[in-house]
Amino acid sequence: MTRTRVHTDGAPAAIGPYSQAIKSDGLLFCSGQVALDAVTGEFHAGTAAEEAVRCLDNLGAVLEAGGSSFERVLRCTVFLVDMADFAAVNEVYARYFEGDTPPSRACVAVAQLPKGARVEIDCIAACS
Repeated sequence: MTRTRVHTDGAPAAIGPYSQAIKSDGLLFCSGQVALDAVTGEFHAGTAAEEAVRCLDNLGAVLEAGGSSFERVLRCTVFLVDMADFAAVNEVYARYFEGDTPPSRACVAVAQLPKGARVEIDCIAACS
């Protein structure tokens, strides 16, 4: 098994003892992203939809750094503090995963997320 750390300045640095992503044997395991600014590391609170955009933009940068893209994502997990935000986040999510074969996904309600976030999204993707 190969195991390579993936890092990009296009996404926020990890805020704990983890990697932005790990590449292993043709798969890219991307850590969860919240609405952190890639340059400053500051959290940008907003509506769940606004936070989802930043989460997915950050994930896009990690996917690109790992030799992948949204089209190659196989599985996502969406974490929401409030399930009342499900429809708004779904609307944003659908813009990033267009086409006939969106990835499999789980959406989980959680009591709390880092930095007071309303949304966190992670994924697993195929990569080169």
